[in-house]
Amino acid sequence: MSLLVDIKKQIGKFYLDISFKTDEGITGLLGSSGSGKSMTLMSIAGIIKPDSGKIILNDNVLFDSETGINQKPQQRRVGYLFQNYALFPNMNVRQNILCGLHKEKNKAKRENAYEEIIELMQLKGYEERRPDQLSGGQQQRVALARILVGDPEVLMLDEPFNALDSHLRSQLQIDTQKILKRFGKTTLLVTHNRNEAYQLCSDIAVLESGKVIIQKDTKELFADPESSHAALVTGCKNVAEVTKIGEHEVDVPDWGIHLKTSRQVRDDIYAVGIRAHYFDPGTTQNRFPVKLIEEIENPFEFNIQFRYKQQSSSSQDIWWRIPKDKKTEQFPLEIGIDPENIMLLYK
Repeated sequence: MSLLVDIKKQIGKFYLDISFKTDEGITGLLGSSGSGKSMTLMSIAGIIKPDSGKIILNDNVLFDSETGINQKPQQRRVGYLFQNYALFPNMNVRQNILCGLHKEKNKAKRENAYEEIIELMQLKGYEERRPDQLSGGQQQRVALARILVGDPEVLMLDEPFNALDSHLRSQLQIDTQKILKRFGKTTLLVTHNRNEAYQLCSDIAVLESGKVIIQKDTKELFADPESSHAALVTGCKNVAEVTKIGEHEVDVPDWGIHLKTSRQVRDDIYAVGIRAHYFDPGTTQNRFPVKLIEEIENPFEFNIQFRYKQQSSSSQDIWWRIPKDKKTEQFPLEIGIDPENIMLLYK
């Protein structure tokens, strides 16, 4: 199972220039609003026609500008879950799901497929309800059932948890992960939520201004995002420009400090990133005097803002996230950072 996307599309002032490949598993398309995530899905689905390039799904050419191939959406065997689920409001659950089986003419096969998906999606007892009689999570399961019952070659989910409250979102992420494992084919998940991407995706492609700037294994991306944009969209709170002063050392002018790094510093270094939970008052390396600015208490942790003693007045406060059971009564006079936890970021 594989999907190759290499396309270009100009819409107004926005230019989509996307190139990535994904195999079996869940690939996340992570980026801020307007980065081209949904436009990419619509191009794969055949809703938008690219200006040039190609889209190949499991050796089946869906689009190729050079040969003139442009399969119709209904020919592509692509399952597309829209943000609003796009259920038919005048149809009940059974009728909505059976729409996904419109090509199956054998009545017995249709009924067997329907019964299997109803069980899988835990929708027994809801068959006669219309969408407005269902919760947000139930609506999502119905929409997903309608797609999966047609046995698509690739499944595309566009911000599937965006409209749900935080408690329901967490439960549905767990349920969806189980369903996608059962699906067992290529899945694309569009999101701007780094937690969703981390929990659900085997690898992630980061988009910025219509381009894929990096694609990596999920855990590798969070450990080493390589660019300041990728660091920010994966949740890094502390990014500062630097200059190289040694093979394993950088100067951080805004913070008024030098930092030792475990990774070798390239000449084209642009910035460093430090995740908020990496700071440690017990670490002896990269240890500097600090002063407390503000503490924000959350149910299970503190978000602390501090500054280095020599930090530029025009620079932003630094974020430190610490679990409540790790916090001491007295704010430390110095805080360190392990060289392993300094992310080197390049343009």
